[in-house]
Amino acid sequence: MTTDNKSTDTKNSDTPERLNLLEFPCEFPLKIMGKRVDDFAQTIGTLVQQFAPDFDIGTMEMRPSSSGKYLGLTCTINATSQAQLDDLYRALTSHPLVSVAL
Repeated sequence: MTTDNKSTDTKNSDTPERLNLLEFPCEFPLKIMGKRVDDFAQTIGTLVQQFAPDFDIGTMEMRPSSSGKYLGLTCTINATSQAQLDDLYRALTSHPLVSVAL
């Protein structure tokens, strides 16, 4: 018996294709955490609006940590492309006030 060494697994392909699990446009919740400082929510809301101009800062959800030291934000945007999300995540994760962006 002979076996064919060719794999049908796309993960091992020489030309990997990026799987798009999202269909655009779509509502997309961003979770952002950072130290609780006076202008954190406003600063992050303004940053999000640079990439999603129709984002309404008034819809942002805010949750302080149990110790009150950190603030968690949920910003639900109308995502139009993977490139938009990638650019937004790069901006968020490089911002000095942001500890984590999911």
